[in-house]
Amino acid sequence: MAFQSPLISIPRKTTTDVDWTNPIRSIIAHSYGEDPNTYAEECSVLQRCRQDAVRGAGSDQTARDLLYKYFGQLELLELRFAEIKVAFPWNDAFTLKLTTQTSLAFEKASIIHLLAAVLSSLASSPSRADPEGLKRAYFNSRASAGMLTYINDNFLHAPSTDLSREVVHLLIGVTMAQATEIFTEKLVDEKKAPALVSRSANSAAGMYAALVEEMKEFQGKGVFDRNWLYVLQIKARLFASLAQYYRSVADAAGGKHGAALVRMKMADTAAQDASRQASTFSYTFVASATPSLPHDTASSLVEITKAHASLCSEAKVQATKDNDLIYHDILPSEASLTQIEKLPAAAPITIQEVYGNPDVSKLIGPDIFIRLIPLAVHESASVYSEEKAKLVRGEVERTELNEGEIRASLEHLGLPGLVSAWRRMTDDDEEGDGEVEVSSGVRRLAEEIQQSGATEPMLRNLDAERERCERELRDLSGLLDNESRECERMRAKYAPQFTQSPSGPQTAHLRNNISSNLGSLQAASSSDAHISSLWREIQANVAILASGQDQLQRAASQVAAGKAAPAPAPGVSLLDLQEEVGAKGGLDEKEKEELRKAIADTQERLDRLGKVRRERDEVLKDLKEKIQNDDVSNLLLLNRRSQNVEPQLFATELEKFRPYQGRIAAAVQASSSIVQELEMVVRQVEKGKGVKERQRGQKDRQRRVREWERKLEAAGEGYHEVRAGLSKGLTFYESLSGVINDLKREVKAFVGSRESERNRMVSEIETRQRLAGSPPPPPSAPGAGARGLDAQLAGLSLGGSSTYTTSPPPKPTSAYSPAPSLPPPPQQTSTPSFPPPPPAQPKSSNPYDFGTLSSLPSAFSTSSPVPSSPYSSAPPRSEPPTQQRQGSYGSAYPSPPNPYPPPPPQASRPAQPAQSTQPSYPYSGSQASYPAPPTQPYSTPSSSSYPAPPPPRSGSSSYYPAPPSQPTYSSPPPPPSQAPQHGYPAYPRRRASSNSSILRLNPSTGVIRARRHSRRARATRAISLREGTRIGDASCGLVRADAVWRWCEGGTGSAMSLVTRSRSLVQE
Repeated sequence: MAFQSPLISIPRKTTTDVDWTNPIRSIIAHSYGEDPNTYAEECSVLQRCRQDAVRGAGSDQTARDLLYKYFGQLELLELRFAEIKVAFPWNDAFTLKLTTQTSLAFEKASIIHLLAAVLSSLASSPSRADPEGLKRAYFNSRASAGMLTYINDNFLHAPSTDLSREVVHLLIGVTMAQATEIFTEKLVDEKKAPALVSRSANSAAGMYAALVEEMKEFQGKGVFDRNWLYVLQIKARLFASLAQYYRSVADAAGGKHGAALVRMKMADTAAQDASRQASTFSYTFVASATPSLPHDTASSLVEITKAHASLCSEAKVQATKDNDLIYHDILPSEASLTQIEKLPAAAPITIQEVYGNPDVSKLIGPDIFIRLIPLAVHESASVYSEEKAKLVRGEVERTELNEGEIRASLEHLGLPGLVSAWRRMTDDDEEGDGEVEVSSGVRRLAEEIQQSGATEPMLRNLDAERERCERELRDLSGLLDNESRECERMRAKYAPQFTQSPSGPQTAHLRNNISSNLGSLQAASSSDAHISSLWREIQANVAILASGQDQLQRAASQVAAGKAAPAPAPGVSLLDLQEEVGAKGGLDEKEKEELRKAIADTQERLDRLGKVRRERDEVLKDLKEKIQNDDVSNLLLLNRRSQNVEPQLFATELEKFRPYQGRIAAAVQASSSIVQELEMVVRQVEKGKGVKERQRGQKDRQRRVREWERKLEAAGEGYHEVRAGLSKGLTFYESLSGVINDLKREVKAFVGSRESERNRMVSEIETRQRLAGSPPPPPSAPGAGARGLDAQLAGLSLGGSSTYTTSPPPKPTSAYSPAPSLPPPPQQTSTPSFPPPPPAQPKSSNPYDFGTLSSLPSAFSTSSPVPSSPYSSAPPRSEPPTQQRQGSYGSAYPSPPNPYPPPPPQASRPAQPAQSTQPSYPYSGSQASYPAPPTQPYSTPSSSSYPAPPPPRSGSSSYYPAPPSQPTYSSPPPPPSQAPQHGYPAYPRRRASSNSSILRLNPSTGVIRARRHSRRARATRAISLREGTRIGDASCGLVRADAVWRWCEGGTGSAMSLVTRSRSLVQE
């Protein structure tokens, strides 16, 4: 044909730019929980991909490729962002109406419609004169029909006219009719059989006729161009004529000249109609008004129809002449003619076929959001990974099992060491039989022991640490026991004035800690003994291992020779061993030749076995790498919407690894065969007499060496156990040392505090005893109830301030002497910070006698009755009943008898001279001292700074044993023996505050003077004393006051003025 039949191209949809970035970022942030900024580049790539596809799309190859790529990325995008909402504006291809939807399906349908339009344009534009052009046109027409079919199959609710099912169905018919037309043209050009051409033309005519009827329904709706209808009508008549024409030619060739003539007449009629319609169409067609048709559509149709009409007219005339002159065949009616069969229509090319093309897949490129994998795909990929792992585990297990069998077989056969022994046999090398190879495990063990260092110092260090810890714990227990004994000794000596609480309840937790630590030490001692015994058992073998590799080799040689071997095992005769030694001999030439051949065969099989093993391992390594790099995430993503596709997909993918599995199986089979061949060779060689004799002795040597090595390995295990036990033991003792140090600090702090408290109490008691040693002045009148001034001022303290208060003491009654004396000290709730003065002793005369003030009893007396002195002498008192008291260990037990026996009654005890060199203060009367105390369980001091007590008064006697000599409690030195006018002896005192003062009385003048200790103190200080108050510091001791009085520190005055002032204060 000189002219090319025009084809209709589908109008293209148009759109504007959309924003992909923000919706995608939002979904990534909320659904995937990732940072959207990491996908900014992917979003920009997708945005640019759409712009290139829809804005720059033309009727060329590039436009089609861009649409292919964009639609492919949309498919992948939908698998990840199915819920994305983006406003997609598209204009209708026929009505130009704007439609905007946020559905991703609308975007896909619009892109497919645009792609179908581009493909139809590509089908109509190229020349079909050459076979390649005709082939491209035929493919593009079918592909366009396939795209439109995909729209009708997958998008049910069309939002626009061009996507409606009716319109799309009509467009599918147009593209398929044009594809059939192109196929018919191809048949005509290739001069195929007229019957075949007739059938193809009849199919095209039928399709065009159906389209004409279908398109008439859209007339008046403004959807399709009216010129489309004219073209379809012309082509329907044209191809109907072509069908009749080629069928007439076929009938004439078949001898049916009458039928051929009738069909030719029908073809001529249809051709004349087509030519007439084309001529009419040429007058009304405007190319610019119908861009979907080529600009030469009218002229082409006119020329094509005119040429075909002329051909049909000439053929009809010739057929009529031939039938009239030659054939004289009867002309049948048109209705009686058989219908021309239609050639099956060409099937549309589906979108799956289009995208299955490797070239199209390459155009799409990689997934833009390949880094973003949905969770469902991850789960499916995990299932596939488990399938791959099962496959790998199976192959690894098979390989390891095969390797283990090979190693066991070679070890059982003694290969490859047996080959070296055979070589020595062929060379008659008997000296080589003595060489022994120590196993690598023993050598490695020897290196470890040699590098680990000596063990004996660690054992000695362990014993030393245990002994040190036990000694320290025993010492701490002794400290607590000594403290408890010292407390009880002081309690027994100074009872009942010694009020320190027993230490038993306070030391219970300390003793429990010491006991538990001693128990831990005992358990640790058992572990240490076990380690020591284990070390003694393995010490000899460990010494061999620690001696070095050379010494180890020499020891192995001696063991192999039987020099250092143990006694022969039961069942082995010494005669047999001797026979073995004498049986050594060389092999004859025939045996040597056979042995050399066996050596060559064995070595060749060993080399082949090594190659097979290496190949098997390499194949396994390649299989692991292949499986590691295999990723089916993309396939799973593409088939995400398919149901139950995973098992089939996994099975297909795993088939890729079948060749590797086959190669591994072949290697396993080959190695097993080689091992069997080696066994046969070894058995054959061992049948030889000479070889058997030589190998028997060699096996015995190896057996001895292996037994020796097992002992060394057992010693190595024991060595590691010993080292681990030593490390744990030293760590234990190190931690125990820390615990003992803490316990030692606590015990020493407790003992120190108790000792300090006890020293203070003893000092108080001794001070009270010293003060009680001076007798009070005689009362002014019997029964007056007034005390001497020393008793009145016994509670006086000139300290700065008192840090404690006590309740008034009880007022016991005395049945002894009415002579007044100091009452026993009150019970204290807290330990005072100063030593109390000793109780005053009654004297016959004293330089501190305040008898001149006996006429002033009312100034220092109160309404309370005067308590009788419990220390005054009286007729012998009965012993109080035994009292239960708390011991040092917290248990109640009867109070033991006083270690110091009470003094005998005055009437029955003769006066004894003083047994010490104590200096005594001068008295106005006769000089007398205390009788010597009875024997005491504790040593008494040889000298005392206290003055000797005066002789006992008539009818009464007081006895106080001298305090024990202790370095902690130092007795104050006595005052110098001079004029009787002097103050109190200067006892050692603690400088408690800057305001403490000392009261001094001049007995000749009766003046009381106070001396301050600190020059920086205030000029005066008022001190208030109440009855029973115990205040002051170590310089004053325990004093009592019977009335509230005030004294101005630093002043001097007579006793009368002091008393008068005190009386006035009392009255206030």
